[in-house]
Amino acid sequence: MTVDERPLLDRLRELGPLAVAYSGGVDSALVLAAAARALGPDQVLAVTAVSESLASTELERAAAFAREFGVRHETPRTAELDRPGYRANSRNRCYFCKSEVLDVIGDLARERGFQVVATGTNADDAASRFRPGIRAADERGVHAPLRDTGMTKADVRAVSRRWGLSTWDKPAMPCLASRIRYGVEVSADRLARVDRAEAAVRGLLAVAGVDAVDLRVRDLGDVARVDVDAERVDAVRAVPGLAEAVLAAGFESFAEVRSFQSGVLNIEPVAPQA
Repeated sequence: MTVDERPLLDRLRELGPLAVAYSGGVDSALVLAAAARALGPDQVLAVTAVSESLASTELERAAAFAREFGVRHETPRTAELDRPGYRANSRNRCYFCKSEVLDVIGDLARERGFQVVATGTNADDAASRFRPGIRAADERGVHAPLRDTGMTKADVRAVSRRWGLSTWDKPAMPCLASRIRYGVEVSADRLARVDRAEAAVRGLLAVAGVDAVDLRVRDLGDVARVDVDAERVDAVRAVPGLAEAVLAAGFESFAEVRSFQSGVLNIEPVAPQA
């Protein structure tokens, strides 16, 4: 059945000129593209928060996508690491992250004359029992047009594909802090080594001809684990130099390669406190 995008476009017209909290992922990319269609590109501001938790490959791609639609794109620095609740990395870390990001985006939006901020939260996200970031957005009056119109992740991908958006099949790419085991303090150094390790592993897989859609380097303390698509585990284990590349990124030891599971750190034990 064809997904009807008209409710989304109608909702965006109701909201009027707006700033999109735009990560470059499939959800916020659709909100951005739909807002440009519904309102016109001059009535939309794309804002990508830049911090140590943003993977190095993501910003350039996000900027290129915004340019496709003629939408102004701003990239303010955010300071999640200045928030003790974020650094402590408890299970509600995302609340403190989103609070910082949306405070900065909201202030910038108002400075630019935009009173409305929208995110890419979809209906699947809203149905999840573990989404502290959504609470931070709701407390700030931030809108979620995908959620409001009942659009699931599958709906988002379907409409994105029909519209010819380059992001339609983009894998999820959450912030780098999501790779760090709960209870292990988040720091700039930890985020940077995760970023280096993932870039190194992706480079090795490309050379070896192994196409991994979902790839995460998990920081379990000073131990790293590589999680990849289940059907790629054996191939990744056989890639020469994998452990050495991860160790060269700054980890003290390398545990294993195992099957990727979205949100796995939400169900794994919190790191014991020293």
